[in-house]
This record gives sequence, structure tokens and C-alpha cells, in this order.
Amino acid sequence: MTQTSHEEVRIGVYICHCGSNIAGTVDVAEVSRWAGLLPNVVASHDYKFMCSSLGQELIEKDIQENGVNRVVVASCSPHLHEPTFRNACARAGLNPYLFEMANIREQDSWVTVDKGEATKKAQALVAAAVGRVAHQQPLNSLFVPINPDVLVVGGGITGIQATLEIANSGRHVYLIEREPSIGGHMAQFDKTFPTLDCSACILTPKMFDAGNHKNVTMLTWSEVEKVEGYIGNFTVTIRKKARYIDVDLCTGCGVCQEKCPKKVIDDVFEAGLGYRKAVYTPFPQAVPKYPVIDRVNCTFFQKGTCKACEKFCPTGAIKFDQADEVITVTVGNIILATGFDLFDARKIPQYGYGRLANVFTSLEFERLTNAAGPTGGKVVMRDGVTVPKTVGIIHCVGSRDKNYNNYCSAICCMQSLKFAHLVKEKTGAEVYQFYIDMRTPAKAYDEFYQRIIHEDVHFVRGKVAEVTDAARNPGEEGKLIIQVEDTLVGKQRRIPVDMVVLSAGLEARADAKEVALKFGISCSADKWFIEKHPKLDPVATMTDGVFVAGACQGPKDIPASVAQGAAAAARVLSIIGQGEIEIEASTAIVDELACVGCKECITTCPYQAIEFLEDKQKAHVIEALCKGCGTCVGACLSKSISLRHFTDDQLVAEMIGAMWTMKQFERAELEAQNA
Repeated sequence: MTQTSHEEVRIGVYICHCGSNIAGTVDVAEVSRWAGLLPNVVASHDYKFMCSSLGQELIEKDIQENGVNRVVVASCSPHLHEPTFRNACARAGLNPYLFEMANIREQDSWVTVDKGEATKKAQALVAAAVGRVAHQQPLNSLFVPINPDVLVVGGGITGIQATLEIANSGRHVYLIEREPSIGGHMAQFDKTFPTLDCSACILTPKMFDAGNHKNVTMLTWSEVEKVEGYIGNFTVTIRKKARYIDVDLCTGCGVCQEKCPKKVIDDVFEAGLGYRKAVYTPFPQAVPKYPVIDRVNCTFFQKGTCKACEKFCPTGAIKFDQADEVITVTVGNIILATGFDLFDARKIPQYGYGRLANVFTSLEFERLTNAAGPTGGKVVMRDGVTVPKTVGIIHCVGSRDKNYNNYCSAICCMQSLKFAHLVKEKTGAEVYQFYIDMRTPAKAYDEFYQRIIHEDVHFVRGKVAEVTDAARNPGEEGKLIIQVEDTLVGKQRRIPVDMVVLSAGLEARADAKEVALKFGISCSADKWFIEKHPKLDPVATMTDGVFVAGACQGPKDIPASVAQGAAAAARVLSIIGQGEIEIEASTAIVDELACVGCKECITTCPYQAIEFLEDKQKAHVIEALCKGCGTCVGACLSKSISLRHFTDDQLVAEMIGAMWTMKQFERAELEAQNA
């Protein structure tokens, strides 16, 4: 536990009670007393809340008045409060990299109830930090300029909101959407809960504003292929798929769609209930207004014949020889708003979807009730004519189920209540709601629930076991039987209905892991994008400059998605406003004299932060990209890469400090046993 610098090391140690989070298990006074006896420690204190202004002032005072030139705080996770204490050191004139933090909450007090062992472990962690901090050296952070342009990936309501917030501030936005039009799932809905606003009526103006804003470059029918660079300077490669339409000539008149003889089932926008042409726009209010030719189903691309669209197009906008275009843009920040997928109800065969004709998914029902949908807003069964007299709505399909998704999808209860209202409004049918628990926590949600109760909807609390065909039962021909245990009355019930609506849950997009890898972020076990902190930083990610918003981060309804889109935009604008941003100084560095040019570090670096200098045949670290993970240090065969702030001397001193402390305790126990 010695120092490497000629400077006299004077360490201040500060032990936090964290209310009773730490002090309830750890004897903090004893840890503070004991720490004062460690080599190079000249000040040792315990305080109830070190992160408070008074706690920080205690550190600042010791630096300024008592000559403390190294600081150790033993409290909670560095992920949470390391910047707080680094800033306190900086305010007192001490380089922030001469600070070290010991986590005695998450790694100690929260994982044991044994006060004696918890205190010993706290002492070992403090000794480790004291040993390490003696070897730490001042570092200077790197500052990089911020490109004010922003990339928003995903053109649903979240991406549109984020785009408009940024564009309205005067900054330029590239809005990328993989479908032919922006709008996302919200464009498919009829009404929105709890106000029953027309979804298209409130969405379409925002779509138009985003598509026609002077500060927005909208790239639909496009996907991001590659992302390089770092916060402030990302280079993004985008593939614009061929529409086979010259948008400079197209007026959106619709003649090509009218004359196209080929009809195909619309599995995307109409959820398989309607048809579209081989040349199409997804829906009448689509933005942009230009159609796209479905190459897979177009007769010309299949057989080389037809060309009816080209023949009748008044402006000559049809271009069958159009090719994909690859473009590159440079941006300073990226917002991911890629949305969700609907749970595939076929995965639960006992509910009969795909096997029993009159079992519908929630998205299919949305299209049935929509005035612009395949039935003109009429709620009818699969035959397109029969109006149901009884409807069963099953909640939590694919959600809150350990066999499928063990989380709540956040929208199912309110969505199902909305469906019940629409069925009553359009058909007057008898409606049964089958729910596990009713969750209506947001503004005006419970009032909507009470409204539906007063509309004489039947509520059955219980998880549906199965939906079966009752064709063999006399008098029940054409009926579907819902078998359920009603937990409120404590008995099994068998309820015949004409139509079943499965309120399917939300899932992460099927390609979420691939997208996360592309943008250098992480996914949870359920494939939702992981935020930096679930409470204090819900829109940032561990990759600086990449933000997440909306239902790609987790299940959300429309108001929450809009709010998070605006929040992500605000974070981006705050970074742009700084002009430049500070990058963590604990980065890898290559000793060029020792580097043999094997490229092993380049292969293993998860952030693509190492380049190969061909002229020198040496590896070189791009500091702005490096996250200080240390992977390259472990992989380097010639040991020519080191990590600032995590040198061998520092790590060995940290280990020795912990081991020395535990040996002291073991020796004391042996002496006590032998006495």
C-alpha cells in the first residue's frame, strides 16, 4: 500500500450512512475509525448523507484546508454518484481522477444481514480503495465538438414527436422509417383511450408537419445499415430501398394504384383483413404521398409483363429500373424510436387464433372498427356480414405469463376497455371481459374503467383456460366457448360467445438484438433496449449520444411514448447547446514501441474504437470512441495496451488492500481462538 509518486499522498476517507441503507447493517463509525489508521490517510469521517451539499462541503473543506489530495468515498454505486463526488473534488481544485469510490451498499449492506461480516467487508472495500487511490494520477478529459444534426430512427408517434421537437428548435433532423410511410402502429388505430379521440385525426397533422418541415429530411422505405463514430460525430450509412417510383415526377394522384390489376392480402397495415394493390400507399393519409411497388407481388417483376401502372401514369414516374441508393449522413446524436411488435397469438394454440374463424387479434379488431378499414368500421365476423351478439375480450394474451412474456404490456387493460365500448357502440352486443387484474393507473384511466362498468359490460376475473368450437353442441352452432375459472365467485364457467378478441401484448421488435448491436447498445432478456438508468436516466443508453424513446425501451401507451420522445429530444438539444462534450479520460492507450500489429485488439474491441495505422503497422485508439472497458488490454498478446485509470499498479494495489484486510481479520480470529 505504497505510492509511486514523489508527491506526499494525503488521503481523505468519507463513509456514508445512506440513511439506514448502509448504517442499518454496517458499523460506519467503526469503519471510519479503522480507515483513519490506514497508510496515507489524514482524514476520516462518517456522515449521514455524503451526496448532500453538506457532505460534499466536508470533502471540499478537507481538500482546501487540510491538504487532502486523494479522496475515497464509501457509499453506493459509482454508477449513481461518482460524477457527484468527482465534481466536488473539481470544485475544490483537485483533479477528479484522484477520487475513488467504494460501493458498500449494493455490494455489502444490501446483500447481507450479518452486521459483523458486513462491517468487515466494508473495511476491506475501503482498504482496497485507499490502496488504489494512492496510485491514481491526474487525467484530463477529452472534449469533442458536437455536430448539431440528429438522426431519429423510427417514424411512429414517438419518432415523430422527437423529430418535431428538435426541428422546431432550428436543428436539422434525419427521420428514418423502414415502411413506405411514417405513422407507425398509431396510424392503424381507430380511437385512442381514454378520451376516444380519433387516432388518425390527432396523428395526421403531426405526420404532415414532420414530412414538410424545412428542418427535416425524411427517408422512408429506408434502413440504417451501419453506424460508425462517437457522440458528436456519428457517420451513418442508410439504404434507401427502390420504390420504383420517381418521387420528383410523382404527384400522388393514385392512377397507378387504380389501374394495377394485381391484388394481394395486406398483411401489414390491414392485419390480413383487407387487400391492396401491388403498387400502393399504405393508407390514404400516408406521408410521403408517393406509392411503392411491391417487387415480390408485381406481375412485371414476376413475369416481365403487364406494366399497366407505367402505361397509365400521367407523369411517367414509374421506373422499373430504379435501384437501391446508399447514402451517408453525419450526425451528432441518435434517437432510437423503433417501436414494438404485437405478440403472435398463434403461440397460444388453446385460444384458437388461426384455427377458429371468429377469434380476432386486437390489431385486427382495430381495423374492423376503423372507418377507413376493410369493413368500413362495421364490427362483423369473418364472413363479413354477421354482426356478433356476444363478444368475449381476453386480456393479457402473451403478457404476465411465464410461458411467454413475464411482464405487463401496459396497454392491454385500457385497450380491452376501449374495445368493449366500441362493440357496445357499434353493435349493442353483450360483452364479457376476462382479466387477471385491472390496471388503470394513468390520468383519467380509472374513470374510463368506471364508465365501461356502467355500460353493462360483464367482468370475469380469471385467466382463460381455452377457447373451443361448440359446433357439436345442439343450440350452440357457430358459437365459441370460453372456459375460465371465475376467481371472484370461485367456480369454473363456460361462456358461449360469437366473437373472441385477443388483447395481445407488446413485444420487442424481432430484430431488436441486431439493431442494438448496430448502434452499440444493449438489450434486456426480453429484447427491450436497455436504458442507462431506469429511474434517473430512462432515455440515455450506455453509448453516449445514442438515446432510446417509446416502446422500443419497454411497453408503453401513446401518452408515455410521446412524453419520452420529447424527453429524448430535450436531452439531445441540451448536448447540442453545449457545442462540445466531455469524454471520459479513462481510455486505452497503445505503446507503439511494443505493438506488433497483430490486430487482436481491433477484433475484440466491442466499440470499434481501435484502428490500424497502415503506414506504421500499429494499432491506434480513437479516444472519443473508447469506453474504457479493458477488453483490448486483456486480449493484447504483446501487452502493449494499457488503460488509463486502471493500470496494473492501481489494480494490484486495490487487490492487496482487500486481501491484507481480510488476512488481518483471519489472524485476529485465530489469536482469539488460541487465547
